[in-house]
Amino acid sequence: MTRDLSRTLHALTSRLDRAADAILRTEDGLSYARFLALYMIGREGANTQRALAARLGVSEPSVSRMARVLAQAGWLETIALPGDGNRHKLRLTPGGTEVVERWGGDLEQRLAALVESAGIPYQTYLEHTKRLLTALEEGRR
Repeated sequence: MTRDLSRTLHALTSRLDRAADAILRTEDGLSYARFLALYMIGREGANTQRALAARLGVSEPSVSRMARVLAQAGWLETIALPGDGNRHKLRLTPGGTEVVERWGGDLEQRLAALVESAGIPYQTYLEHTKRLLTALEEGRR
């Protein structure tokens, strides 16, 4: 038996990310990276630039630039926090909330259909994926 799970998971993740990016760019002019930022703010509680950078695994300056673009598009509000430094609270606008709700649901439905079309029960795949993520998180401690 060939042991290539790491490369297979990388290829799957990469292809899924590219597919999501192509869908979002074509249908809404939004990159998947920017959608993920909106999603993390709206659904995952990443309400500061520092928290968002940690969730996305990118630098705070990168998040700062992205936040500026998302605010210019009308999807995000950035509120300066009192104190030292360049700290900002992040909050979706009604337009940003609509983007997260629409695309979060649509991308999930498309992925669920893909999983089912491969002959894999969606709920089983979801449970196994969550178990792997939990094991990774526990391994970091």
